[in-house]
Amino acid sequence: MGRSRQGSQRGDVDPFIVMDVMERARLAEASGRHIVHMEVGQPGTPAPEGARRALASALDRPLGYTVALGLPELRAGIARLYARWYGVDLDPGRVVVTPGSSGAFLLAFTALFDAGARVGLGEPGYPSYRQILRALSLTPVGIQASVENRLQPVPADLEGHDLDGLIVASPGNPSGTMLDHGALSALVGWAEGRGIPFVSDEIYHGLHYGDRAVSALEISDSPWVINSFSKYFSMTGWRIGWMVVPEDQVRRVERLAQNMFICPPHVSQVAALAALDCIDELEANRAVYAENRRLMLAGLKEAGFERIAPPDGAFYIYADVSELTADSLAFAAEILDRAGVAVTPGLDFDPRRGARWLRFSYARGTEDIVEGLARLKAFMAGRRAGG
Repeated sequence: MGRSRQGSQRGDVDPFIVMDVMERARLAEASGRHIVHMEVGQPGTPAPEGARRALASALDRPLGYTVALGLPELRAGIARLYARWYGVDLDPGRVVVTPGSSGAFLLAFTALFDAGARVGLGEPGYPSYRQILRALSLTPVGIQASVENRLQPVPADLEGHDLDGLIVASPGNPSGTMLDHGALSALVGWAEGRGIPFVSDEIYHGLHYGDRAVSALEISDSPWVINSFSKYFSMTGWRIGWMVVPEDQVRRVERLAQNMFICPPHVSQVAALAALDCIDELEANRAVYAENRRLMLAGLKEAGFERIAPPDGAFYIYADVSELTADSLAFAAEILDRAGVAVTPGLDFDPRRGARWLRFSYARGTEDIVEGLARLKAFMAGRRAGG
């Protein structure tokens, strides 16, 4: 008799807790409750009008397979975006269009690392880095970023870790904090000095409320840069992203993309190309987030969430709630149950310290933010009163 197999250990990844919170919120809504969503990083705005019009006009022609690297005109449009945003002269041939940023992570990690490789990632950070790495038989190495460094890693944090690669996000998720040119240069230089790949997650670029975010491509041609149409372009459900890879890696990535995905969704590529030109509408969305951020910073402090990481970009606020709880998972469940506000436990982002943090998203409409803050204030007042 052969040995019974119940599946590969690669499938034994942790849940994406925010998706579990979304499901509990959905069940509450199905029972008739009105839930304010501050848990998920999903814009409350639709895809830009120009993108929707382009899609409508494309529906009368066949939408099938495209080349694996994406529509050439979309790759060229993305290259122009780098000129507009950063002053970077980017060869469109280095742009790879992907099925969301998740597809880009799969391609990048597969192309860069052999099984067992140790990849450093800042904590707190996007939880799916850790789980995708594990699913690919790679070893995620959490790098504890300090509050003093605004929850972003610095080269000193990396010393003593035997790493085969490093992934960094700016603006960060869950913190919204950003690396300036000097800080990002120091990390890129650290990786280059050791001959290891540097992956720059830039999916929240465009969503800034002071100085703009710095792209790793302003510093060097060696980083692998990942971005998406999900956040700034309000196209989460369209599952369309991209990455920029070194010139000598394009063909390797293309072969992987051909076999893993065949191509990105044609329909989403058509819409994404048009979205690149919808500047006025996208900047209007950013103005809404800026107002939401202003309301959140004031309202959360009034409610009693006073220890907050400085949110330079994205649409999140990460709050230290250690004075209120040692179990953010239970605390988030209590807030959902009693206040009707869905928030994300910090355990999603930091397995060692996240039990004492919560993430609040302000990606939805301003009316939702106002309502959610009123509910949080009432909840916290009742909690302080012992109700």
